[in-house]
Amino acid sequence: MKIRLIVLASALAVASCAKRPDAIVPVDIPMAAYSNQSCQGLAQELMKEQANLAAVSKQQNQAATGDAIGVFLVGVPASSTFGGDKEGQVAVSKGKVNAIESSIKAKGCNKTA
Repeated sequence: MKIRLIVLASALAVASCAKRPDAIVPVDIPMAAYSNQSCQGLAQELMKEQANLAAVSKQQNQAATGDAIGVFLVGVPASSTFGGDKEGQVAVSKGKVNAIESSIKAKGCNKTA
């Protein structure tokens, strides 16, 4: 009985760990949110959002690493427990990047405009 409890607790701890950024699915953001911007404005917005995505992805990677270490040493995903998980922010940022890129393609803009 004790072994079953330990296995169950371990499975729950691992399941609640922070995901790596590449495993996070982007939120579906309509490209219409960016349709009123010029090509230059879209290029600037894309650079800004890509920088934001890189920053939150770095934080998410740190949270995932912290969770892995925490589960290994203590049995608790420490980063997720204490608010280090940025999964939602990564998903939204990925969605914004996708929407901006789609809007750039739809307008026929050059990304370096």
